[in-house]
Amino acid sequence: MGKPTGFMEIERRDRRYEPVADRVVHYREFVIPLPESEVSEQGARCMDCGIPYCHQGCPVDNLIPEWNDLVYRGEWREAIETLHSTNNFPEFTGRICPAPCEAACTLNIDDAPVSIKTIECAIVDRAWRENWIKPQVAQRRTGKSVAIIGSGPAGLACAQQLARAGHQVAIFEKADRIGGLLRYGIPDFKLGKELIDRRMAQMRTEGVEFHTNSHIGIDIPMSRLREEYDAVVLAGGAEWPRDLPVPGRELNGIHYAMDFLTRNSRRVQGLFVSDEEFINANGKHVVVIGGGDTGSDCIGTSNRHGAASVTQIEILDKPPEKEDKGLTWPEWPNRMRTSSSQEEGCERMWNVATKGFVDDGKGNVRALKYVLVRWDRDDQGRWQMSEVPGSEGEIPADLVLLAMGFVHPAHEGMIAELRDAERLELDPRGNVKGTTEGPRAYHTNVDGLFAAGDMRRGQSLVVWAIREGRQCAHSVDEFLMGHSDLPR
Repeated sequence: MGKPTGFMEIERRDRRYEPVADRVVHYREFVIPLPESEVSEQGARCMDCGIPYCHQGCPVDNLIPEWNDLVYRGEWREAIETLHSTNNFPEFTGRICPAPCEAACTLNIDDAPVSIKTIECAIVDRAWRENWIKPQVAQRRTGKSVAIIGSGPAGLACAQQLARAGHQVAIFEKADRIGGLLRYGIPDFKLGKELIDRRMAQMRTEGVEFHTNSHIGIDIPMSRLREEYDAVVLAGGAEWPRDLPVPGRELNGIHYAMDFLTRNSRRVQGLFVSDEEFINANGKHVVVIGGGDTGSDCIGTSNRHGAASVTQIEILDKPPEKEDKGLTWPEWPNRMRTSSSQEEGCERMWNVATKGFVDDGKGNVRALKYVLVRWDRDDQGRWQMSEVPGSEGEIPADLVLLAMGFVHPAHEGMIAELRDAERLELDPRGNVKGTTEGPRAYHTNVDGLFAAGDMRRGQSLVVWAIREGRQCAHSVDEFLMGHSDLPR
């Protein structure tokens, strides 16, 4: 590294947010970047640690010490080339990745990891400003064609890699715009959609075709794609939400989180959503069930609507404020985290199990009935939940948002057709079955049919989807050509 003592001389600095009062009145990104001179200084903190555990923490295998050093030296153009060698879309991960690389950083032993995510975002944002990012058009065409179903990060990464290898690539998306979860599932205040549009323009020049309003298995039979293309990749999301079958679930005002988020995002992006379809949190007591990222997005959106109150409940124990580094590092630790949306205002409750919902007498939800729970290990060391006697209570609720995760991809339509016609195999969780290693990596049990991202692994992170899309592209290229020069 260019400055081996940098981590001893320079304190960690990171991006800041606009004040809460300023940002909750709009849906724009509100992160305040570091000046480039400070980003270079932060790159100098990357120590010559011998074993870069940040590599272990990063699903796409980013060459983190290399581009940290390049930024420190002011070699920004070389830094974007290094960054792009492992990650097609660092402007996405530089904004919405939870940064497991920073948790794995050697300096995180002292709670001061290198600001890896900030540096990554600064590299790609500068590269776009300087017009360094150009389409990489294949020098030759293979004559082979690939259909990719789903335009989220896995499908986009897979498509871009295959187009650069010279294949004819078409993406089919059931929604009216490209991007999958990135487009409508993640709020605009976390990820501006112009970033997706910019990449789409690059990919179009590289030869990728985009087909929206194309619901495979519903509007277009899968059999047609199997006949017209040499390979097909299933890269849709794990969209089937986990439900909460308790008394009162049928009441008005109880919605899946993604219905709330996507309808709001469509309005923010200028698309028509009727008042009857729109889910409005204005003036309401909102309860969000689930403590993950989707729940946080519901909190941020509810606050921008002008909710009267927001309460987030979680059935698990409250995490510790600080992890035991001797037991957890360099793995991702279970510890207390507060998202930017939670910072904007909400009450958080742990060890809360929902028992039912209370009717206002007109078919609308009025309150959530709960009981506190505790978690103890049984004789086999397994965690068991039990209710705390006498701990029942109610939370006022005019709007309840179910953000408890997703169980598997939707089975109706495409997967049902493939199971009937070609006996497509699913894993025990209901995802499309496939491995990530060996000669049949990302193959399904059906010849010429591949699966990657949440469709294969279940609900996960954007960075994992990009990894799987890239690796799947290598397997598809090898299947079509007998070998592949694409990175894996």
